[in-house]
Amino acid sequence: MQEYTPTPCGDPMRERKLCNFTGLTAVTRTPENPMGNLSRRAMLGATGGLIAGGLLKTQADAITLDETTATSIGALPTGAPQPSAPQEAPQDPTKVIGRFTSDLGERAPGEQPRRIINRPSPSSSSRTPLQDLRGIITPADLHFERHHAGIPAIDPERYELLIHGMVDRPMTFSLSDLKRYPATSRLCFVECSGNGGAAYRTNAAREVTPQQIDGLTSTSEWTGVPLSTLLREVGAHEDATWLLAEGGDAALMARSVPMEKAWDDAMIGYGQNGEAIRPEQGYPARLVLPGWEGNAQVKWIRRIEISDQPFMTRDETSKYTDPLADGTARQFSLVMDAKSTITFPSYPNVLPETGWWEIRGLAWSGRGKITRVDVSTDGGDTWEPAELQEPVLSKCHTRFRHLWNWDGGEALLMSRAVDETGYVQPALKTLIDARGEGTSYHYNSIRPWKVESDGRVFFGQAEAQ
Repeated sequence: MQEYTPTPCGDPMRERKLCNFTGLTAVTRTPENPMGNLSRRAMLGATGGLIAGGLLKTQADAITLDETTATSIGALPTGAPQPSAPQEAPQDPTKVIGRFTSDLGERAPGEQPRRIINRPSPSSSSRTPLQDLRGIITPADLHFERHHAGIPAIDPERYELLIHGMVDRPMTFSLSDLKRYPATSRLCFVECSGNGGAAYRTNAAREVTPQQIDGLTSTSEWTGVPLSTLLREVGAHEDATWLLAEGGDAALMARSVPMEKAWDDAMIGYGQNGEAIRPEQGYPARLVLPGWEGNAQVKWIRRIEISDQPFMTRDETSKYTDPLADGTARQFSLVMDAKSTITFPSYPNVLPETGWWEIRGLAWSGRGKITRVDVSTDGGDTWEPAELQEPVLSKCHTRFRHLWNWDGGEALLMSRAVDETGYVQPALKTLIDARGEGTSYHYNSIRPWKVESDGRVFFGQAEAQ
């Protein structure tokens, strides 16, 4: 064994950084334990130097299980627009004049995340590449899609929103009318209530990515007019308890929404991440219900009818209810429960060596803020709190990270979210016991990832039983 102290710190750069960042008087290092006798608390304090010194490994240090497999997972469908040919990078960019300004920005050649398309059909979806993104805001062109009759083409000059029913003054609003009211913006996630269905079985496939399991969720900054403003404008009756939101697509998607939510934080949104809402997200305007299931946040909204009872539409009776094991069903289960998922390490990552690795993931809750995420590396026998990455906002995606010293053995990684109401993300068995195996929505059970002894990572639902 070899010991060193901060003064002198030794010649190797990584030793010098380790001493500078930890302030330890002595650190013992061996080939088997390159981190020496650092405690986890010291590790947390030393993270900056450790990353620079190459002692802490992150997603950038992992390799893909199979380049062919990885390509097929994110492959573009036949006929889809292909990314432009990358500009060849010179050996020394300081010696070459760069490209000129342009009227529309583009991603770096090596950064080309893509949604995964479920199937080319009017009723289909595409999924956000959760494992490839940073921060909490999803780029608008990577926001997940879920349509029931394709994406309608709507002329913004002819767009109208009718609000009628139990009101004093039925009114029709053009897009220009909506934009004349004082605007508000807020960050919140949108999640399809069927998100995570691939994880709701004990024999779930192993070769699936976070995108394939949980990619039907995205966070954006939404801008528009509070629905409460429009309700006051039309004189909504005090005894009204429900509203009908109807979309302008060929499916005529229609959902009942409690007036309590409408008066609270609902919005008619026309902006997304600083620009007009994309057509696939509801252009020219959509209903935004922070924290509630995506299907109720009706896109291309054209009509709101105020009533004193729910409307029991096709889309909330034959679908978007939760069948229970006893033969009954949960209806209007609109709030999205707390959920988390590890985005690294996950399939198709391979950890090429042992040592300290950073586990990364996302957590969110429709009930408010995420207050804690626990991480287990032994299949749930023990749990440790992860670090939440700022900002931590209500009804938003929240990033977490956790340092893990992998010894080369098999491991089962899990994350467990807790929100500000005290709700704890359940295990799969707990959820199945409560809901039965026939439900089609609100799959928020704990997601396990199996790390093999050779460093390969797979979805580990079967191993978690």
